[in-house]
Amino acid sequence: MRALASILLCCCGLLAGCERAKQDMYDQPRYTTFAGSTLFPDGASARMPPAGTQPRARGAFAGSSGGRVGVAAVNTDIAAEQAQSNPYPVDLRLLERGRGRYMIYCLPCHSPVGDGDGMIVRRGFPAPPSFHQDRLRAAPDRHIYEVITQGYGVMLPYADRVEPADRWAIVAFIRALQLSQQAPADSLPPALKAQLDAQPGAAP
Repeated sequence: MRALASILLCCCGLLAGCERAKQDMYDQPRYTTFAGSTLFPDGASARMPPAGTQPRARGAFAGSSGGRVGVAAVNTDIAAEQAQSNPYPVDLRLLERGRGRYMIYCLPCHSPVGDGDGMIVRRGFPAPPSFHQDRLRAAPDRHIYEVITQGYGVMLPYADRVEPADRWAIVAFIRALQLSQQAPADSLPPALKAQLDAQPGAAP
C-alpha cells in the first residue's frame, strides 16, 4: 500500500511538471522592442539583418514608408501586381528566369512539359490540368498570374514565395511551353525545320 501511494505521488509530481512545461510554451520568454540583452556583445536584443538581405512588404501597405526599401522597387512590384498582361519584354533573359522558377515551384506537379504529369502526381497527388488544353491556351496571362498568386483547387497560393516579377516570368515560360507543343512546323526557322524533317518518322 505504501509503495502504491509513493507511485501515485510520483505520478502527480510528473503531471504537475508537464502542466508547468506546457504553460512555459504559452508564455515563452521574449524581449520587448529595443530591450537590452546580455546574449550579444553589443548589448542589444534587436539584430541587424544578414548582409545582402532585401526587405520586402506585401499587401495594402507595401507601398508605404514601412514597405520595401526603395520607391522605384515598390512601384515596380505594384505595377507588376496590377498588370493585366505580361508587363515585361519576353526575351531570353525573362524566359530563363521563368524556367528556373518553374523548375523550382511548378515542375513537381505540372511536369517539365506542362502536361500535369509531374512526379508528385505520379505518387498520388491530384493532377493539375494540362497547360496544353484549349481552355488554358486561350486563357489571358492574368488568369495564370492569379492562379500562381492565389492558388486554385488543391494548389496553394505562391504569393509568399514567388514575387510578382517572377510570377510574370513563369507566365512567359508557360506560354513558351504551350507554343513548343503547338507551333506549326512551317513557322520554325529553316535550320530547325531541317533538323525536324531529318528525324526518323517525320512526315515527308
